[in-house]
Amino acid sequence: MSARPSRAVRRPLAAVACGAALTLALGACSSSGDDGGAGGGKGKGTASDSSRPQLKISGAYVPQPPTDKMAGGFLTVRNSGGTADELTSASSDVAGEVEIHRTVKQRMEKVDSLRVPAHGTLTLGRGGNHLMLMDLERKPVKGQTVTFVLHFAESGSVTVKAPVEATNYTPEK
Repeated sequence: MSARPSRAVRRPLAAVACGAALTLALGACSSSGDDGGAGGGKGKGTASDSSRPQLKISGAYVPQPPTDKMAGGFLTVRNSGGTADELTSASSDVAGEVEIHRTVKQRMEKVDSLRVPAHGTLTLGRGGNHLMLMDLERKPVKGQTVTFVLHFAESGSVTVKAPVEATNYTPEK
């Protein structure tokens, strides 16, 4: 359910401009951080921003890989907006290539994108959907940070900093 202002309600242009400036400022502040960010959109101004995807990234981490060839990346994308989005690609400061994988019947499959439903969640976690860091330029070691740039169809690029955890790390739920 999305809250939309009635057509009879008119907002002064100054209030809309102030709101847009505040949204851009908050988006710039929250687009990267220790553990998440928010997608800012592609400049599609509408009367109701709640109909656009509103992404928040949390719980990002990379377990220290046992080899120096590949690693996994895990995180959660929450979309509080009224429109679905898609994770279409990713890159990392430690890998030559980052693939998006889904797991079906205990088998990994490379996919072109993963859907982030409106008012829903995309979870990238152990045993399920995940990011596969290939062609590692350096092996991530516990205590370091890996930077991801996640690319979304509607929300553009989001930078996420993920701590490297122990190989057997399991996040608390």
